[in-house]
Amino acid sequence: MQYKRILLKLSGEALMGDRSYGIDPGRLALYAEEIRAVVEKGVEVAIVIGGGNIFRGVAGASNGMDRVQGDHMGMLATIINGLALQSALEDKGLDTRLQSAIKINEVAEPFIRRRAMRHLEKGRVVIFGGGTGNPYFTTDSAAVLRAIEIEADVILKGTRVDGIYTSDPEKDKSATKFDSISFKDVLSRGLKVMDTTAFTLSQENELPIVVFDMNKQGNLMKIVSGENIGTVVNL
Repeated sequence: MQYKRILLKLSGEALMGDRSYGIDPGRLALYAEEIRAVVEKGVEVAIVIGGGNIFRGVAGASNGMDRVQGDHMGMLATIINGLALQSALEDKGLDTRLQSAIKINEVAEPFIRRRAMRHLEKGRVVIFGGGTGNPYFTTDSAAVLRAIEIEADVILKGTRVDGIYTSDPEKDKSATKFDSISFKDVLSRGLKVMDTTAFTLSQENELPIVVFDMNKQGNLMKIVSGENIGTVVNL
């Protein structure tokens, strides 16, 4: 395996499948099977999941809601998604732990770095919920922060497109895909990979990011095996 310890970033919208909101159990089961396959190869897997399928603080703020209140609602949405993913993974026979950046002791452990790393060493899948625990920070920022803290080898950002393009491939048919690109080029071209805070944090800590299509069966295994799937962002 090319990577020993990975942090997989999934958006909340990824869990919707073809639905307009909520969680698609079928999509959840497919993701759990992909994750199970790499865990069985000895890869240590941590996961950060968004909450956009349930609630977005930014959207709430645009409709007149207090932004801080909205972001806290979004953090709770990530806990809901984390619980759903935990259940799907355990259905596949995996040992899991859900850790939260906000105290919710009845359903999740508090985030403790050393405990998280110990879980990973024992082969458990660790799901990080609650974002960073702070408003105004996205789950992209949470993913990079947790990846650095647990000393992950790479961030794998699972999306619905198969990499980074010169422009949005869903809108521009002439868009071309990058196999690899530097942090500097992503910023200079204004490409949307992660929010700026998260992306800069990843760059400063020399943590590579792989953007790939999580919905294509086998892609996760191919990446951790060293195949050139998706787009690699590196120094």
